[in-house]
Amino acid sequence: MAKQWGIPQEKARRIAVGATAAGILLVLFLVIILIVQFVRIGVSNSESRRLDEEIEHYNRLIEDRNSDLEYYESELGLYHLALEQGWRTPDKNA
Repeated sequence: MAKQWGIPQEKARRIAVGATAAGILLVLFLVIILIVQFVRIGVSNSESRRLDEEIEHYNRLIEDRNSDLEYYESELGLYHLALEQGWRTPDKNA
C-alpha cells in the first residue's frame, strides 16, 4: 500500500500507528461518555422513583386529613374546637 502512494515504509507504519492510537482513544472517549450517561440515567431514575414515593406519601396524607377537615368544618367539630379554646356553654339552670 505504501508503494502505491509513494510513501516510505517507515512513514506508512507511523501513520498506521498514529491512526490506530487515535481510533483507540476515540473509542475510549465514547465508552467513557456512555458510562457517564448511564450513570446519569440511573441517578435520574432513582430521583424520579423517590419523588413518586414522596408524592404518594403526600397524597395519602391529604386523603387522611380530608376526614379531619370535614369534621372540623361541621357544626359539631366547630363546637368541640370552641370548647378546647375555653368557650363555655350557657348553664341551663341559670
